[in-house]
Amino acid sequence: MQGQLDLSSVDLTGVRRGQWIAAISKIGESEGFAEPLGKRHHAVFVERGDTLLVSFETLPGIEALSDNATPLGWNMATAKGWSSLVLVSSRDTWFRDELIYGFFDQLQDDGFFDDFETVVFYGAGPCGYAAAAYSVAAPGARVVMLQPQATLDPRVTEWDGRFPEVRRLDFTSRYGYAPDMLDAAHRGWVLYDPRERLDAMHSALFVRRNVSRFRLPFMGDALQGDLLDLDLIAPILSAAASDQLDGLSFARMMRRRRDHAPYLRKLLARLETTGRLRLAQALCENVTARLDAPRFRRRLEAIRTSRSRASA
Repeated sequence: MQGQLDLSSVDLTGVRRGQWIAAISKIGESEGFAEPLGKRHHAVFVERGDTLLVSFETLPGIEALSDNATPLGWNMATAKGWSSLVLVSSRDTWFRDELIYGFFDQLQDDGFFDDFETVVFYGAGPCGYAAAAYSVAAPGARVVMLQPQATLDPRVTEWDGRFPEVRRLDFTSRYGYAPDMLDAAHRGWVLYDPRERLDAMHSALFVRRNVSRFRLPFMGDALQGDLLDLDLIAPILSAAASDQLDGLSFARMMRRRRDHAPYLRKLLARLETTGRLRLAQALCENVTARLDAPRFRRRLEAIRTSRSRASA
């Protein structure tokens, strides 16, 4: 298609939020469509290829994680030639809004998703919940979720006290219980750190015949940021779209953690707090042999000194 905008050239860094919404809406209107969904939500569609990424994102998340303050979905449109439908919220809303229900109803009635060979839904945290919940509108979709909540209905997840301000939201009506909405999906993947207890408890609610759960120990509670730092979001989404995201391919991707300082620091802290100094020493030796890591070098010297004194 001639005249397409090069999305990689768009830089909205520092643009005020009202102007930001106007800017991406203008791009959507020229490249596909844009639709406001009340005061807190917007939908922007950019048409490119036969694979569609439906991403749920928040303005604070985009501001914090994107180098050019544009939606993650646009990165895939640029890198892979995918079409992008971005649902943007002004804050964490879990996208619980009747206008959004109606929006996905209309897309389904119009056969919008039928125009694409492959549809991938994606989100992290509250946006991961939304990706699962609304994927039911596109039967046969692939769904990638980073540490999603299953529901915040207190009758089901009274043990999760992290979001008291949103307990008033309705998680029992349409598009409500996210795990059930995955029944029509082709495949779903839940990524989580099993050491983050509440994330792990939510992940257990997603156990389904068509859902794989991938553990990321010592990665913490901000998986999206870490996976972006590792340049792994795009490979994960690409593998999901092509049905090649399995335990082996995922493990190979995660080998990049071996060079990721936040992960290595968490692993070292765990080994030291549990008294496994021999393994801590081996970790420090491995890291210092491969990377310029002054902190690990200092810890290696301290561990060696401690073990030497203990054996004297």
